[in-house]
Amino acid sequence: MKKLTGLNKYKTAVFISGTGSNLKNLIKFSIKKNSPISINLVVSSNKLAKGLKYADNKKIHKVVFNYLKQEKTEKKILNILFKKKIKLICLAGFMKILSKNFIKKFNGKILNIHPSLLPKYKGLNTHERALINGEKFSGCTVHYVSNQLDSGKIILQKKIKIKKNESIFTLKNKILKEEHKLYPKAIKRVLSNL
Repeated sequence: MKKLTGLNKYKTAVFISGTGSNLKNLIKFSIKKNSPISINLVVSSNKLAKGLKYADNKKIHKVVFNYLKQEKTEKKILNILFKKKIKLICLAGFMKILSKNFIKKFNGKILNIHPSLLPKYKGLNTHERALINGEKFSGCTVHYVSNQLDSGKIILQKKIKIKKNESIFTLKNKILKEEHKLYPKAIKRVLSNL
């Protein structure tokens, strides 16, 4: 793999809505020498998202949108993405569905991480649903974003065993640890193919 400098890393935006643990993890990944990305923008749909503090700490440009008018909001976001020459978007707990129009107009790749083994358990409450249904395995998936919820082409998955006494809390934490390993791996895989 060719040596990467700040100049030839892929400019990346991370979209968040909440605690931002995947954002924090991606920031750590982005500053490694062999990382193919630099994080140049954080977009949040929630002004109280804890993840915004990570952007502040690392002096990464951040923008917050309330998403009341999606079309208008997405237009503004696209303008910022073009100005900043962003080529990769990583959704990390972003609780909004991007429109078909946004996906088509963004001239780059959009990835998402989801806490289940897709196509099972799209949407919310994945851990709860897996436990209620007595699943023996769960995990996480990194996939391309399409205009249908959690339905884009799968890039990588990690499967984990659900223990007999598993709670939503223990399952969530177990899967989150795997998410933090899987997302950087998936990004490397996607960008090494370009």
